[in-house]
Amino acid sequence: MRLNELNDNPGSRVDRKRVGRGIGSGRGKTASHGQKGQKSRSGVAIKGFEGGQMPIYRRLPKRGFKNIFRKDYVAVNIGRVQQAVDDGRLDANEKVNGAALVAAGVISRARDGVRLLAKGELTAKLDFEIAGASAKAVEAVEGAGGSVALSDKPTEEELAAKAAKAEKRRERARSGKKKPKKK
Repeated sequence: MRLNELNDNPGSRVDRKRVGRGIGSGRGKTASHGQKGQKSRSGVAIKGFEGGQMPIYRRLPKRGFKNIFRKDYVAVNIGRVQQAVDDGRLDANEKVNGAALVAAGVISRARDGVRLLAKGELTAKLDFEIAGASAKAVEAVEGAGGSVALSDKPTEEELAAKAAKAEKRRERARSGKKKPKKK
């Protein structure tokens, strides 16, 4: 193969249709745009328009709530983790966390954390440090001699601080005082 012999694959490039070039071309006069009106011109945006009638997206009730702060965990089954250990992609002597699972190719990315689920069987003794785990998954890991440490669980200090803040807010509401402004 030489540089002067390089071409595209046949059919990969198609010339555009030259419209509006006379009646002999077969695409003259209206240039395949039909007759007159809004749709024959550019800049038409009438996708959801129903002729002035109340559109369906406004007739139907809106239900539910989308929590924008919701955590997006990656679910991993213990069977997949065991398979990675058996294949030699995951070291059983090191802690198993999101970064280790990504490096082993078990998950593509850790997102907001990893949640361990109980599908499959675990025989290797593994120490997990993850965001969450189902009760059966924890039972299976501990049955194999491993441990599960939850990293997203709030600490005692965080829980105490949250409780104190809530109590302060309740006290302020009872007394009728407003929150002090920051300067």
